[in-house]
Amino acid sequence: MYSEIAANKRKTWLILALFVVIIGILGWIASNLYGQPYFLYLALIVGGVYALIQYFAAAKLALAMNGAKEVSKKDAPRLYRTVENLSIATGMPMPKVYMINDPAPNAFATGRDPNHAVVAATTGLLDIMDDTELEAVMAHEMGHVRNYDIRVMMIVFGLVSAIGFIADMLLHFFWFRDSDDESPNPLFFVLAIVAAIAAPFIAMLVQLAVSRRREYLADSTGALTTRYPEGLARALEKLRDHGTALKKQNTATAHLFFASPLKGKSLMKLFSTHPPLEDRIARLRKMDTHL
Repeated sequence: MYSEIAANKRKTWLILALFVVIIGILGWIASNLYGQPYFLYLALIVGGVYALIQYFAAAKLALAMNGAKEVSKKDAPRLYRTVENLSIATGMPMPKVYMINDPAPNAFATGRDPNHAVVAATTGLLDIMDDTELEAVMAHEMGHVRNYDIRVMMIVFGLVSAIGFIADMLLHFFWFRDSDDESPNPLFFVLAIVAAIAAPFIAMLVQLAVSRRREYLADSTGALTTRYPEGLARALEKLRDHGTALKKQNTATAHLFFASPLKGKSLMKLFSTHPPLEDRIARLRKMDTHL
């Protein structure tokens, strides 16, 4: 498991490089489309600044978009003590604790790093989980913090947003360009349209792949923290039986949650940010036999 964590950190740089390449391709196409070489550098600068803004602002936006409110030990003693005990057991800084008033059982972690981390849980999660299951779910979320998944997903989210922003600009420039301008090679018109449509879709698929892999890893990390994978498997079974769709549907923050907070089945599973619950349960049960 520890080697997998190290491998994930190495792959993070490859993922970020892939996003930079996509942004660079969009900028290169724009440069050739308009005969302005500086568009390539502009795309890289705009993409970097946009991603950086998202990186620092995304955590607060995620909390606000999902109606999460910070709580103290007095406000939510059971949840707060669970997180506090896990912080002590793992030697991690105590994250801020938030609650979401929603009957659907779910939770998420966000932030830039362990020193700026936040964990949140819904009221529905506290209602249906016993203490062992609640500890398992929050250990999973703390696993995201411990593995720096929260940082990776904030960066990935920012880069995906940047690619969508640049692609929109490319289409805007294409449709509203001056008809008197010198016409470039028609090939670049085709490339511009294809890239502007395909780039956000490709970026989204990479984001989904990253998110799913990190859910499996956080399950393993959480199970090793509690030394009881069955607790997390039981929690996932309860989520499967009760449903995890929140009243507020936010696709932009869906990848942060313990289980998908969105409604929908069939086709939506293909584009889900989370692996199937049954697969996660099976992996944990298999893991239980090796501890």
